[in-house]
Amino acid sequence: MKISTLIDTNVLIDVWGPAGPLTKWSGSAIASCRRDGALVVNTIVWSELAPLIATETALRKAADMLEIDREFLPWDAAFLAGVTHSRYRRAGGVRERTLPDFFIGAHAIVAGHRLLTRDASRYRSYFPNIDIISPETHP
Repeated sequence: MKISTLIDTNVLIDVWGPAGPLTKWSGSAIASCRRDGALVVNTIVWSELAPLIATETALRKAADMLEIDREFLPWDAAFLAGVTHSRYRRAGGVRERTLPDFFIGAHAIVAGHRLLTRDASRYRSYFPNIDIISPETHP
């Protein structure tokens, strides 16, 4: 059975940005998830990558090289993100943890994607049923 994977921005920054301690892990994780099925990014991830790559044409080429599909955020994921973010804020969550993370997590849940991220605890706190690939879960 093929499994689709939504890629969080931080993993693509590891691969396309300056080399860092998780560059190798992120590259290997992307390749492994690709073998399992489709790789996906949404408009939120796309916008967060914009400052990293000089032009949208270059970003499209980079995504095409990794065979990454682009998906729009489903309406029900947007609703879930808003409700979950509100719950987070009412529980005393700080503003540094902004709505984009909630859009990404909600999209993965609603669309049935796994989530490839370096920040497993960030997502697991508010999306406990999400299937996460991270350095902690897949060293």
